[in-house]
Amino acid sequence: MERLKALLDAKAQQYNRPEFIADDPISFPHSFTRKEDVEIVALLASIIAWGNRKMILRSGNRMFHEIMHSCPYDYVMSGEWENLDDRMNIHRTFFAADFKYICRGLRSVYAEHGSMEPLFAGCSAWDGIENLRKALASANGGALTRHISNPIPAKGKPASACKRMHMMLRWLCRKDGIVDLGIWDCIPQSQLMIPIDVHVARTARALGLVSRKQNDRRTVEELTARLRELSPDDPVRYDFALFGVGEAGDSFISSIVE
Repeated sequence: MERLKALLDAKAQQYNRPEFIADDPISFPHSFTRKEDVEIVALLASIIAWGNRKMILRSGNRMFHEIMHSCPYDYVMSGEWENLDDRMNIHRTFFAADFKYICRGLRSVYAEHGSMEPLFAGCSAWDGIENLRKALASANGGALTRHISNPIPAKGKPASACKRMHMMLRWLCRKDGIVDLGIWDCIPQSQLMIPIDVHVARTARALGLVSRKQNDRRTVEELTARLRELSPDDPVRYDFALFGVGEAGDSFISSIVE
C-alpha cells in the first residue's frame, strides 16, 4: 500500500499543475472571477464534459462567449435564453431546449438563494446533487433533466455515479490553489467523492482499489473510501493520479501491481 501511495502521489503531483488547466473543461470557470459566473459556468461545463476534449472546449467557448456574451450570470437572469430555438445543438445531445431548462432553473435558484452553494450546505455531496436536481425541476414544471444523473437509489435501479456533478464539486470545493478553484465552503474536501468514468474505473480496478464491476454510486463510495485511506484530508486529489496512471498505459499499471 505504501508503494501504491507513493506512485499515486507522484502522478497526482505530475498532473495537478497549472499547465493542466488550458486543455481541460476547468479552463472555463477559471475564465471568470465573479462567484455567480464561476459556479454557473462550472455547472454547464461539467454537463457538457463528455466525448472528445477538443469538441468539449469548442462547444464551451461557443456557449459561454457567443451565446452568453461572456456574462453568464447576467445572461441567466435576463431571460434572453428564452429566444433560442429549442432545436439548436450546443454539444452532442445537449440542445438549446436543455440549456434553457438549466438557465430557467438557475434563475429561480439565484432569485431564492443568491448562489447554488446553499443547495449543498449541511448535507452529503449526493444529497446536494439531488437538491440541485429538484430545484431545477421545480422551475421547469417538475420535469427532471437527463443531463444531471440520479444520485439516489431507486427500487431495482442502482444510483448513478454522477461523475460530472462530482467533478463540478471537486472544482468548486477543493482548495489546493493549483487547478481546482475552491470557492465553496459547503462540503469539506475530505468529504468529496471521486468522479468515476469508464477510464478512471478501469484504472482503479487494475490497481486493486475497487472490486465492483458496475460504475455506480456504490463503486464511487468504495473507491473514495480506499483513497481516503491514502489521503484522509483530500481523497479526490487522486482523480489526477488515476487519470495520469491511465494515460501512462497498461505497462505502467503492471509495474505498480507486480
